[in-house]
Amino acid sequence: MGVLEHLEPNRVFHFFEEISAIPRGSTNTRAVSDWCVSFAKARGLEYHQDSFNNVILIKEATPGYESAEPVILQGHLDMVCEKEPGCTKDMEKEGIDLVIDGDRIRAKGTTLGGDNGIAVAMALAVLDSKELSHPRVEVILTIDEEIGMLGAIQLDMSPLKGRRLINLDSEEEGIFTVSCAGGNMTRCRLPIARAPYPGTVLHITVGGLLGGHSGADIDKGRANANMLLGRLLYAVKKKSDFRLISAEGGKKDNAIPQQSQALLAAANADLVRVIAAQMEAAFQSEYQKNDPGLFVEVTDAAAERVPMDDTSTRKVLHLLTCMPNGVQEMSADIEGLVQTSLNLGILATEEEELLASFCLRSSVATQKQMLVDRLACEMELLGGDIQIFGDYPAWEYKHESALRDLMVRIFQKQYGRDPEISAIHAGLECGMFMGKLPDLDCISIGPDMSEVHTYRESMSISSVGRVWNYLVEVLQCLK
Repeated sequence: MGVLEHLEPNRVFHFFEEISAIPRGSTNTRAVSDWCVSFAKARGLEYHQDSFNNVILIKEATPGYESAEPVILQGHLDMVCEKEPGCTKDMEKEGIDLVIDGDRIRAKGTTLGGDNGIAVAMALAVLDSKELSHPRVEVILTIDEEIGMLGAIQLDMSPLKGRRLINLDSEEEGIFTVSCAGGNMTRCRLPIARAPYPGTVLHITVGGLLGGHSGADIDKGRANANMLLGRLLYAVKKKSDFRLISAEGGKKDNAIPQQSQALLAAANADLVRVIAAQMEAAFQSEYQKNDPGLFVEVTDAAAERVPMDDTSTRKVLHLLTCMPNGVQEMSADIEGLVQTSLNLGILATEEEELLASFCLRSSVATQKQMLVDRLACEMELLGGDIQIFGDYPAWEYKHESALRDLMVRIFQKQYGRDPEISAIHAGLECGMFMGKLPDLDCISIGPDMSEVHTYRESMSISSVGRVWNYLVEVLQCLK
């Protein structure tokens, strides 16, 4: 007997335990994809499996719902695989070990994969049911969502007739996600020239910052180390000549950089140290609450390369001083939601060019393009260019949504309160689907999770039950 077999809703937890026994980390999804196909074959369901391991499963409408518009249910098959120190499990080859802890389900020593696994389990339970009344149900099970929504990018949606989609892998019960940001990584490339300069070589570090995620934390008022470095260098340049040798900062374009550093050849090293101390005091005053550990450090160094010439140095300072960064626009539809932002996440210097990588986000497609245009204009003036990578569409908020209105009414009836209508300033698979089917009506729901993507992750049993009952009611009302 399985660990979860006595829990209700029984079939939901049964299927969750079934897929939990299959290794399904990102890029390791063939086995779980094949299992889903076997599930469909055993029940005589229509199925489509692509070469990427995405699966679409289809069940026709039950009697009385033949004329109803189809509904799409969606989740993703892959999970983040992390282990606590000392755990010996090989998550490439072994499933996870489920544990019941009061009202919570956990995994022994590893991540649980509940935020997406329960979405898959609920969709499978709908397809498996002989009692549930519903329209034609089309289930999308994508792969590699956790590493960039790679399955959703490749998914062929032509087998789908539905234009109402319920995503089931949100992580807080009672919160309806109705919009997400689109984005890309825009890499600015600035050619540089070098020439000898007889100055004292100094190493300047701006560090001690909290950093954070460029979507979820962009509105928390935290400093960007790359941008502070630009301010400091410009302050020096106004009072003392120098030539920049290199500037480096940040490791990921979607993370707010915690530290940035520059190597320069200074005409007056003592004055540089004085100005750096003054800027440190200014920065600490500005960010005393949001970045209390902020510091500026100046040390003697040796030149790694010939310095940039004066023109190149000034162009780099222009880039670091004038490029937009941070929150650019707040949503007028959803209170407190960042609508448009960008983050200078990576700064790197090579022999003949400086690279600055920005993560751009907006839930409005035209504003994302506005940011691309701003960066392109700046780089054109400086004699450089931009390259765009990993572009993905936004899921724009719909003022009119029949699906949302229906689901809100049913929620009010079952819970006796209003759901929270929310949006996320990051990419979601719904955005990918909206890019392929612009007339799609989407909403994302799910049960309560905690500490998702760590080995402390857990899922509420009672919340799963409530969300399942809610989903059943929604499906029965979709006539």
